[in-house]
Order: sequence, then C-alpha cells, then structure tokens
Amino acid sequence: MTAPDFRHRLSSEPLGPWGALRLWWTYPDDADARRDAARIPVTPGAELPDPASGRLGVTWLGHASALLWVDGVTVLVDPVLSPGIPGAAKRLTPPGRTVAELPRIDAVLISHDHYDHLDVRTLGALPRSTRILAGLNSAAFFRARGFTDVVELDWWESVGVAGLSGEVRIEFVPARHWSRRTVTDYCHRLWGGWVVTAPDGRAVHHAGDSAAGPHVARIAARHRRIEIAALPVGAYAPRELLRTVHMDPAEAVKVAETLGVRRVVPVHWGTFVLSGEPVLEPIEATRRAWARAGRDRDDLWDLPIGGSRTL
Repeated sequence: MTAPDFRHRLSSEPLGPWGALRLWWTYPDDADARRDAARIPVTPGAELPDPASGRLGVTWLGHASALLWVDGVTVLVDPVLSPGIPGAAKRLTPPGRTVAELPRIDAVLISHDHYDHLDVRTLGALPRSTRILAGLNSAAFFRARGFTDVVELDWWESVGVAGLSGEVRIEFVPARHWSRRTVTDYCHRLWGGWVVTAPDGRAVHHAGDSAAGPHVARIAARHRRIEIAALPVGAYAPRELLRTVHMDPAEAVKVAETLGVRRVVPVHWGTFVLSGEPVLEPIEATRRAWARAGRDRDDLWDLPIGGSRTL
C-alpha cells in the first residue's frame, strides 16, 4: 500500500540537500548567538492565567511552543521543552515551563512533524491519555509512542471541546510549509495551523510554521473574529532560500492585517539557531515593521519566554 503523500499541497519545493548546506553556512557564530540570547527575557514559573476566568490568551513557552487559553479550555501547541533538538545546537534560552510545571491540558496540537515543533522527549513526559490533534497521516506516529487518544484532521476540519460557556472548536487550517522527519517520509504527514474558537465566535490563531500566501485570506474569510494570533517571525534568512517556507517580520505584520487581527504574539524566534539572521533580529525587525504599519504598540504582545497575556 502506498503511503499518503501531500506534495500536491506544496506551494513550492522546500530546501534540498544543497540548499540546506548553503543555509547552514549562513548561521551566526555560536558565541554571538548566545551573547544575544542572554538579552532575551525569560520568566520561568510566572503566574499562568486562570482557565476558570474564561478569558482568551496566550502563554509563550519559547520557539513555537505556546499555551492557548479559550473559554476555560487550555491547549498546548507544538511543545518542545527539552534541552535541544536534532539538527540544531542546544537551546539558547530555557523553556518557559517544564512538562511537570504545565497546567491541566485539554489537548496537544501539533502543527507538523519537524523536530523544532514535534519533540518526542517532551511528548514522552506527557500522560499517554493526553489528547493529540495533528494533521492527516499522523496518528500512527503518536500511537506507536503509546498515545491512545489521537485525532487526525484535514485542513478546515475541527473537533469540539467543552468550554465554560459552550463548545470550543479547534480547527486545523492551511499553512504554506512542508513536513519530514526522515529521508523516507517527505510530505507524508499534513502540516497546518490552528484556530481555537470560543462559543461567542472570538478566536485565537496559532499559525504553526508558514510562509505568507493566499491561504491567509482564506483563513480570514472563514474566521472573522480572530482576536489574538501567534505568528512566526524567525528563521527567514537568507530570503532566497526560505521565503517559500517561512514569513519574515514584515510579512508577519502584513499577515496580521490580512487576518484582521489586532493583537499578535511573535513566536518562532530566540530559542534555536535555524537560519542566518542574528538571534535578536526577528523581534527587533517585528517591532520596526509594527511601528511602520502604524499599529498600536500595546497590541504587539512581545512576551518574555514564559510570559502570558489575556483579554
């Protein structure tokens, strides 16, 4: 039986071996990266929102890992809380929380299978009864590791979770990216982002890992009340290699405008060296692009690692 293949959903081909080698040569010096990372604020053990408040919010745990809070439902997105990942040096900054320090989780949402978004060491520390939501053809990966409640979703499919005031919907939405963990499973698992919607229609969006593209307008047309978006702003240089798989800070601000979202949490920066830009450049460039766009500074939720904000 032929394994599923989602290459027909690619907007363009990702890096091949020579592209990956060229990318590696652009990496900043490790000493420079660690010097810059020492300036990134980290607040381990900071107070978390109270789910019983029913508020919408985000806690940034470092890189793309985040807790989303929606009407009493708490979901954990792309948890990578271990000391390092294959293909990169050890973390530049510690995670905002260890697995033992996490609150009660209603579901874990996995955007795609790249090592900086799907970490088996972090997953291995979670109870095997934890509900896992991921893209098509992902269930076997998690079930092989003992997880018993795994749901595969295609783009635009959703599941419901009981919130404080009704059903919270968790929907898998498109992203412009790709998937692979080994040399033999290229694009075998579907990638995407997430929109978590409260019963009153307000939503929180986590884009996973994505370049800008026409999918953003489709998400905006379907979800007209996204109040907060966690958007990736790092791992974008050099642009000739990465523009088709990662958005840069200026594009992230334009994506926010297309989504019609007021508040943005910049993620996917400050944790691992995965590309050529200096470690602090993503957040500094995001702040500049935000100001150039004339957006309210208070709506850029540039959280410390471990920090939270709620509505």
